[in-house]
Amino acid sequence: MSFNELGLPEAILRAVALLGHESPTPIQRKAVPIALAGGDLLAAAQTGTGKTAAFAMPTLARLGARGPHGAPPRALVLTPTRELAAQVAASFRDYGRHLSLQTEAVYGGVGMFPQTRALRRGVDVLVATPGRLIDHLEQHTARLSNVEVLVLDEADRMLDMGFLPAIRRIIGALPANRQNLLFSATFSPGVRRLAAALLRSPVEVDVAPRNSAAATVTQRAFHVDKDNKRPLLVHLLRTGDWGQTLVFARTKHGAERLSNQLEREGILAAAIHGDKSQGQRTRALDQFKQGRVRVLVATDVAARGIDVDGLTHVVNFDLPNSPEDYVHRIGRTGRAGASGEAISLVSSEERAQLKEIEHLLGRTLSAATVAGYEPTHRAASGSQSQPAGARRRHTQGQNPAGHHGHRRDAGGGRTHGRAHSPSRRGR
Repeated sequence: MSFNELGLPEAILRAVALLGHESPTPIQRKAVPIALAGGDLLAAAQTGTGKTAAFAMPTLARLGARGPHGAPPRALVLTPTRELAAQVAASFRDYGRHLSLQTEAVYGGVGMFPQTRALRRGVDVLVATPGRLIDHLEQHTARLSNVEVLVLDEADRMLDMGFLPAIRRIIGALPANRQNLLFSATFSPGVRRLAAALLRSPVEVDVAPRNSAAATVTQRAFHVDKDNKRPLLVHLLRTGDWGQTLVFARTKHGAERLSNQLEREGILAAAIHGDKSQGQRTRALDQFKQGRVRVLVATDVAARGIDVDGLTHVVNFDLPNSPEDYVHRIGRTGRAGASGEAISLVSSEERAQLKEIEHLLGRTLSAATVAGYEPTHRAASGSQSQPAGARRRHTQGQNPAGHHGHRRDAGGGRTHGRAHSPSRRGR
């Protein structure tokens, strides 16, 4: 199937061609015609499947049919984090480059005045994090009375982060007559309840098995003592033929410390987490995308929205507390059919978490040890560890896991409700 068969207007097809997209992905093939028909949609899609275009293209087609409005937004997209909001807004601008429509992103970590000024000028598509949008609603700098299309992107993650009260409040400010598009990596019970309350006779689309990684991603685990993780990571970065590498740490403190340690080892690195200002996070991500930084160390929530072409390696320096987050993490590589590699550094304290991940995936990860970095405690019998490479023993280094950070709205605005997942610590 080609994009021409989806029923998209010529202006969007020209933008798609300029972007180099040759054929629609499975989620685009199924979701775009449904959204173009005006019905509500409940879609399950993992990261890297082209889901942003699956809701951006039909939304732009609907708005573009009547031209720019120059008033309160006609489409609202809610996302869990600042980075994802910026990424989604950029996609709307890319696909809508031949349409006279204005897209604006509002999120925390930056001043409200430039956002307020943009909203007053007139916005057709508003992409927002829930906390910052609530701030604008309370200050009467945003009006949602003209919204025709509501998109909830990564709905499961927004619920995990405690945004349900904020989402309900935002929905209460919307017109009753609108189209609703809900995208989620999983159809959790919470997502099902939200869909039942929000969607009207939705069409359900599930294009890929949930809790699975792309077939093009090679997954491996290295057993290593906790204090030897950093030396092993440095060794792998120096000896492996790795390109751009995204490293996940569990906490903000751990991400910052690991980045500084890698810099001292002569490896160009940067960190993004909730304690960084939005300007610092944006600069770090831009440097990573431009290849000026080889390693980006991130916490789970701060990494939402990271979409880097050619990202070859993802490293779990700390295993996530939630097995589902493992799938989200490694989904940053192996996108659009490209190959990638996901490496997990597993200490004896994390073996139970590894088993939970393997249970979720329905498979045992290939496990190994690196000569010179063998753990002092033998790996569990379920993981068949084999030596990999040779290197003299390193015993120094610190545990970069650090303390648990205080909870914040990853969008930089207010939090309305509690986070129930332990993996939400350290943004």
